[in-house]
Amino acid sequence: MIDQATIDRILDAAQIVDVVSDFVTLRKRGVNYVGLCPFHNEKTPSFSVSPSKGVCKCFSCGKGGNAVHFIMEHEQLSYYEALKWLAKKYNIEIKERELTKEEKQSQGLRESLFLVNQFAAEYFQDILYNNVDGQSIGMTYFRQRGFRDDIIKKFQLGYCTEQKDALAKTAVQKGYKQELLLKTGLCYMKDDGRTIRDRFWGRVIFPVHNITGKVVAFGGRVLSAATKNVQMKYVNSPESEIYHKSKELYGIYFAKQSIIRQDRCFLVEGYTDVISMHQSGIENVVASSGTALTSDQIRLIHRFTSNITVLYDGDGAGIKASIRG
Repeated sequence: MIDQATIDRILDAAQIVDVVSDFVTLRKRGVNYVGLCPFHNEKTPSFSVSPSKGVCKCFSCGKGGNAVHFIMEHEQLSYYEALKWLAKKYNIEIKERELTKEEKQSQGLRESLFLVNQFAAEYFQDILYNNVDGQSIGMTYFRQRGFRDDIIKKFQLGYCTEQKDALAKTAVQKGYKQELLLKTGLCYMKDDGRTIRDRFWGRVIFPVHNITGKVVAFGGRVLSAATKNVQMKYVNSPESEIYHKSKELYGIYFAKQSIIRQDRCFLVEGYTDVISMHQSGIENVVASSGTALTSDQIRLIHRFTSNITVLYDGDGAGIKASIRG
């Protein structure tokens, strides 16, 4: 828990105009400021910010509140998460109650797994841009799919070479523990119990981000003829401390603000469907990525909208999955 003194410091520091200006272009109108509402589509500004009262309000959709409420709504965070967001913005140190030993261990493991996944995401991107095979195989595939460079960067797409332990070796050399590589599912142990292998060797990489933008998992699509003969087309990260596939949606981090503005979410089948629609200017789109739609995923979408349009393949399997969803 955050102590009340720290909460008061955060509330005192968080100037409503300053906070809202990070997301909305404001212009002065009398003693207040106005701009286009970030919570729905509009052409005429109806979003008003009052520096004297420390609040904002949209006179069309009704959303608003103080700086904490604005961040909660805009970033879809809890009250305490919004306080932490503001504390970081204003360089305010947060002192929370002492965690139990078990809580510290769990929190430490989760943070370590996130760090390993972030390293891996950056590693895969580096290979895509700076490795000969990354350019000739990985980048060629993405460009054949018609993806622009800005879209490839936005979704942090990458490539893993056909060397079966390249990621594992690099990670260990940089100080990441083998245990964490196994726990994230980036690597797996061979039957001999001594040798670890990269899970995604010879594949283009699609990082999966959670709602706050952290990388929780990866999907990999096989490309070369050598690996096509022995591997499934797609391989995904296994379940872990930070990844439960039934609770995640591919693209939700990049789609959430557009879903709020459009008050609608398009649900598609896979990674490339999401990316292609973003490239076409339709950003309120997510994918269940090969899994049947779950109640947890529906609840996640429901945080932003009650309206879902299912856009699965028109074949028998796609129609069946649409009806089931």
